[in-house]
Amino acid sequence: MSKKPATEVILGYMGLLKRITIVCAVLAPIFFSYCHTMKSGELKSSSFPGGEGSRVHEQLRLKRWQKHLKLEKTSPYKDLRWRSVGPVIMGGRITDIEVAPNNHSLLYVAAATGGIWKTYDEGATWQPIFEHESSSSIGDMAVGGSRGEILWVGTGEKNSAESTYQGTGIFKSSNGGKTWRNMGLANTYHISRIVVHPQNPNIVYVAVIGHLWTKNDARGIYQTIDGGETWEKILYIDEETGIIDLVLDARNPKTLYAASWQRIRRPWNRTTSGVKSGIYKTTDGGRIWRKINNGFPSSDYVGRIGLCIAPSEPDVVYAVLENCSLRELDKRNKIGMRIVGGEVYRSDDRGEAWKKINNDYLDAYGEIGYYFGEIKVDPKEKNRVFILGVQLLASEDAGKSFKAIDSPEVHYDHHALWIDPYDSLHLIDGNDGGLNISHDGGTTWKKINNLSIGQFYSITVDNENPFNIYGGMQDNGTWYGSSDSIPSQKEAWKNIYGMDGGYVQADPLDKDIVYAEGQFGNIVRVNKETRQVKNIEPKTTKGEAPIRFKYITPFLVSAHDRTAIYLGANRLYMSEDRGDHWTPISPDLTTNPVQGNIPYGCITTISESPIRPGLIYTGTDDGRIHVTKNGGDTWQEIGSELKGKWVSRLEASRFDEGILYASFNAYRDDDLEPYLYRSADYGQTWSSIAQNIPCGPIHVVKEDPRDRNTLYVGTEVAIYITRNGGKDWSPLGSCLPTVPVHDVIIHPTEYKLVIGTHGRGVYVLDAEMAHEYR
Repeated sequence: MSKKPATEVILGYMGLLKRITIVCAVLAPIFFSYCHTMKSGELKSSSFPGGEGSRVHEQLRLKRWQKHLKLEKTSPYKDLRWRSVGPVIMGGRITDIEVAPNNHSLLYVAAATGGIWKTYDEGATWQPIFEHESSSSIGDMAVGGSRGEILWVGTGEKNSAESTYQGTGIFKSSNGGKTWRNMGLANTYHISRIVVHPQNPNIVYVAVIGHLWTKNDARGIYQTIDGGETWEKILYIDEETGIIDLVLDARNPKTLYAASWQRIRRPWNRTTSGVKSGIYKTTDGGRIWRKINNGFPSSDYVGRIGLCIAPSEPDVVYAVLENCSLRELDKRNKIGMRIVGGEVYRSDDRGEAWKKINNDYLDAYGEIGYYFGEIKVDPKEKNRVFILGVQLLASEDAGKSFKAIDSPEVHYDHHALWIDPYDSLHLIDGNDGGLNISHDGGTTWKKINNLSIGQFYSITVDNENPFNIYGGMQDNGTWYGSSDSIPSQKEAWKNIYGMDGGYVQADPLDKDIVYAEGQFGNIVRVNKETRQVKNIEPKTTKGEAPIRFKYITPFLVSAHDRTAIYLGANRLYMSEDRGDHWTPISPDLTTNPVQGNIPYGCITTISESPIRPGLIYTGTDDGRIHVTKNGGDTWQEIGSELKGKWVSRLEASRFDEGILYASFNAYRDDDLEPYLYRSADYGQTWSSIAQNIPCGPIHVVKEDPRDRNTLYVGTEVAIYITRNGGKDWSPLGSCLPTVPVHDVIIHPTEYKLVIGTHGRGVYVLDAEMAHEYR
């Protein structure tokens, strides 16, 4: 998708001053794209957008959270206790690491959607301290106080991935995380950086990227001078340009540098660069900002920027940039084009002039530079620089050359790095696989794999005794483990397949055969005993249009024939021989939309009737639902009167073949309503059964195998249960942490309820216990 050209500054009054430099300007130019003033190229913090509409939306979200808390207190199931079964061995995505200033044994770690964890013994033991607030998605933290007891938390992860979830503002604890208070900014959604004034802890700056999926005016930088009681927006670019990084000069706390990022994601396209991306500076604490791009790129191809001031010499400022322009591959890498990728810039005069440092291409980012953007400088050596990307890179020559300092036991994709200010060889690294610690500058690493923060997309179970739980996780592949395991039993879980784990199915008769997948339809058949892996992804024949696969591609093993598998792309595919051969059994079941740079117009959910063979339903990301009653010979679109949102799950009833449940997930439109429907006539007519569910969106709906009136739904914050077909709902158990619940399954014989969360691993509950409460 081509980028929109953008003009940042109109120098004006009838164009007379168009070619006059800023230094000589005598009249204030007009910034056409927003309604505050600009003087001598400087942005003043006056009259920024973010008014009544933002406040109404913020109040509505918090009101719904309070309703959820009230339902938790009155729920008849509030005394039921979920049991965590881990896993911990593979970890999960870490987004920030903070260490107490005067107590380096006190460490705080933030997970992408797993809340915040605290340790006093370098990760030997942990305490979750942010698990029952209104969001589990963490963008950044800041620690203050003489003993590290003051903790600021900005919710809403800063990475622009498919599995990035919005936050509910900024939180503060004054007692090391024992209690929390929401300090506002709930409509900011994604907070990238928190900076506390080194001399006055009541002065705090908050950098906000803003909404991921839609334009909005909550982006920018906010400041409080009263410890968070009130906030003022002091920098705003426009409704699709937020602030991705912010650093403060400790020598002169009124000097700050901010990195703006023009980015917006839609279900079909990802824009991660623009001319509005750049570096800004203030020398008066944020009242006036000016763009400092002398020697720094300014074009449609400027992507995510990370900033760092050299602690030993604050005149030196580093910036790492994702350059999204294209370069031709050299002959050794075949013919083609790719994104330029990572570039390192340095200023030796506090940002007044920049110079590109790296001469060779810096392949730190691969093709996903928007997923990274952190640069760190050794506290004692201004020329020792670290880049966090697919690999963890270190430079001893100010960024001219780099070498990887991670190792096979360190997971790739790095997002956080802490360098001990007193001992630069002491490093703590946060990545997609959790936490690693080095005491020799990265030569060797210790893996801290005792945090249950796995981000599951889906789960299933087998018929072993005790039964095993299988699940696919973000960037950590597909694993399985015993339902009787506990988190401390690291070896209880075993890996089946790599990549990003998605859907998984166990062969109901052969305990050794499992179907798993990586992203974009990379489905495999695995023999657990022999470790043999066979790729069984459907392929096109010559002349056929390419198959569109979703990042997480739905598939299922038939309930009526264990050798039959259904897989959803833009069409529904069927294999009758365990995936060795595939046949499309439907036309394109989507609207066949124009494609951007993300596959769109794909099947997102499949449900086969447990009662009637050949009765199959499909739902798509562009809001279409279809049914076939004859195994794919003919198809009918149903549910056209519904919302037309992303269909998150379809569930065909096992009690009545005409009953179908459908949930929709509209958060990609910043719509957090809980959409849930029931049909009793094969989808011809529908009725809403969301009733009193306060917080959406809904990721999954599941029917109880023993009671036709009992349903479960997994939402953004909890799992809910109804015992009367959806007339009213209650939170199921009050001990479960706030976390997105992505999948639910009830073991058919053991009658255990298993949930796969996207941030806190897997939990198990005796379903019989839930039925004892009326």
